Amino acid sequence: MLRNYLKIAFRNLTRHKGYSFINIGGLAVGMAVAMLIGLWMYDELSFNKNFQNYDRIVQVMQHITQNEKKETQGINPYLLGPEIRAHYGDDFTYVLQSSQSHKLLAHGDKRFIKSGRYFEPQVTDMLSLKMLEGTRAGLKEPYSILLSESVAKTYFGEESALDKTLRMDDKTDLKVTGVYADMPINSSFRDLGYLLSWDLYLIENQWIKELEDPWRPNFTETYAQLTEQADLKKVSAKIKDVKLNKVDASRKKLKPEVFLHPMSKWHLYAKFDNGINVGGRIEYVWLFGVIGVFVLLLACINFMNLSTARSEKRAREVGIRKAVGSVRSQLIVQFFSESLLVVAFAGALSILLMVLTLPFFNELADKSISVPWPNPVFWLSIVGFSLLTGLIAGSYPALYLSSFKPLTVLKGIFRVGRFATVPRKVLVVLQFTVSIALIIGTIMVFRQIQYAKDRPVGYERDGLITIFNNQETQDNFEAITNELESKNTVAGIAQASAPPTDVWSTSTGFSWRGKDPSLAVDLPNNSVSHDYGKTVGWQFAEGRDFSRAFPTDSSAIILNKAAAKFMGFGDKAVGEIIYDDGEPCRVIGVIEDMVVQSPYEPVRAAVYHLADGWSSIVVLKLNSDKGISTALAEVKSVFTKYSPTVPYEHHFVSDDYAQKFGDEERIGKLASFFAILAIFISCLGLFGLASFVAEQRTKEIGVRKVLGASVASLWRLLSKDFVLLVLIALLIAAPVAWYFLNGWLQKYTYRTELSWWIFAAAGAGALAITLLTVSFQAVKAALMNPVKSLRSE
Repeated sequence: MLRNYLKIAFRNLTRHKGYSFINIGGLAVGMAVAMLIGLWMYDELSFNKNFQNYDRIVQVMQHITQNEKKETQGINPYLLGPEIRAHYGDDFTYVLQSSQSHKLLAHGDKRFIKSGRYFEPQVTDMLSLKMLEGTRAGLKEPYSILLSESVAKTYFGEESALDKTLRMDDKTDLKVTGVYADMPINSSFRDLGYLLSWDLYLIENQWIKELEDPWRPNFTETYAQLTEQADLKKVSAKIKDVKLNKVDASRKKLKPEVFLHPMSKWHLYAKFDNGINVGGRIEYVWLFGVIGVFVLLLACINFMNLSTARSEKRAREVGIRKAVGSVRSQLIVQFFSESLLVVAFAGALSILLMVLTLPFFNELADKSISVPWPNPVFWLSIVGFSLLTGLIAGSYPALYLSSFKPLTVLKGIFRVGRFATVPRKVLVVLQFTVSIALIIGTIMVFRQIQYAKDRPVGYERDGLITIFNNQETQDNFEAITNELESKNTVAGIAQASAPPTDVWSTSTGFSWRGKDPSLAVDLPNNSVSHDYGKTVGWQFAEGRDFSRAFPTDSSAIILNKAAAKFMGFGDKAVGEIIYDDGEPCRVIGVIEDMVVQSPYEPVRAAVYHLADGWSSIVVLKLNSDKGISTALAEVKSVFTKYSPTVPYEHHFVSDDYAQKFGDEERIGKLASFFAILAIFISCLGLFGLASFVAEQRTKEIGVRKVLGASVASLWRLLSKDFVLLVLIALLIAAPVAWYFLNGWLQKYTYRTELSWWIFAAAGAGALAITLLTVSFQAVKAALMNPVKSLRSE
């Protein structure tokens, strides 16, 4: 029986090739989109799950309260880990201190700057590293190093790396005591190229042990693993005041509150608002999950609409089958078998489409997703997904077509009735409601990104580059400056404690005249050289820049406008005295606010002072009179001359700033990709319906042409119903999109507005696409010779 059903289904497909192509093509695209989104969601939801102790690994973080608002940060005092270990050790298997590291590692003539971490030795067990060489005990000696497999191959090729020596920063020899397998791409430690001993970190940074108040600065990260019996919420509550009990009275005002953030939430639930975890990327996971369901539903709607639209052509078949004894359940199985056959073809085509588009999709999403071909769960999911799609797509046609009464059909008086088209119209409206909402959402995402990009940043990004400082460039900075200026390569060169696009240091030790004793302070504190303002293009609202003509500038500071306002000085800050840990500093200038961190948030109050020692960053403004490539080549030549042992590398500040929009831009590109496919699927169905309507009204069109109807009037006749449906869809999509987009925009302090023209543009675009889709069939029908359409009369 099933074989017979499939044979009939196959004959119907081959007999009506156009409709079959639309059905199979639409379903294939919808299924491919759903599969891609499914792979993306799986990649996101499986983040960090490669670690055996995934459910018990946590990061120790803290909230600090500044003037009634909580801020959350992942760095802590270096004594926090030992303090927790000493007093709450029964709840933890490990409590480990860590710090990020970017080091020059050299072996022979192979010299590269690599990223890794300083960590306490037990990290190898906590992260369950897969050791390819050596053992997990490799970090017990301070001058040891563990390498990832890829880094080991970079230096030693296929040779064993064990017991070989790497030289770090041209001054410290490290013994390779182990090689571990590379971390997966979907891991928080994906860039863990090497591991260094925490003891080495303390040896290299002797200033740590000389700190007057070791509980004041936050500069290390703390990771831990809970015991199997420990309850995360209870342990988090236990350690809440561990830092509060150690800081002095001035820091107690910040109300530091220590808590545990589980690894399961690091990636998807990384966003905190006023001390409350409010989600993060999980919002995008569910958003694209919903989009995937809707795009697949659009494809299923095409199948439903085209199957029911052709109901009159299949009514006689249903009548004869019922007359010869077929019961309704058999007919339902028959029609479901047809839909499953269509889905089977579409499923095979969708897998091909998925494989072909996966590289493009990975580039859009910044992923390295691969299809898990050997995984039986993947194939079971594909089969189950296809069956579900077949059942959804075939449900309405099967129930509708099997309900025809044989007597009415075989007497030749069967008509579908004027209300029979209502479900089809509802489904078309649903299709375009989804499509228009996606278009509006895509426009708004890019509009918000552009709005933030157009925000005045308070300095000149064009031609501005940064280079990480090292001891050689620090020692030869004056010579480097003179040579670059003599060659007219740069318009400015300076040093700073951080790049213009980031904050690397804050201070709580500021006070000033009239400061409220209860006011909590934690301001970005930037050290810069004399020419920093000239190099980045500071814009002064008041006062002057640092100058070598004034020796007293060594104790001077410059505020941004946000700091002047925060301190209550308004537009008369110049001449005020600010105390930095008790040391008086005179304000000599106020600059326009520089957008340093998030371009979507208000600028933080910040302080700038002259550097009196080491600076981490060299900032250069390339001379616009020279070509960028020429200037960069000259900069590289000079830096390589004075720092031959360190690989040269520069970063454009404009690129660093652009990275701040990375997540939003990726989401926008993905949303536009899905919106285009949604429109394509909807138009595919619309094309099929338009061709069927034109075919159904062939004789009517012939009569109208004989009576003098023009091609334009016939085009209007066949198009107006579809245009009306799209207009109804716009009326539904607009308020729905407004509601969700308005909620999304509230996440951003600095945000654009929902303008009426966005909805109008989306509606006009949908109408234009609809008319283009329908017009082909409408004009084709209108141009048909009426003699041919009326000859059977």
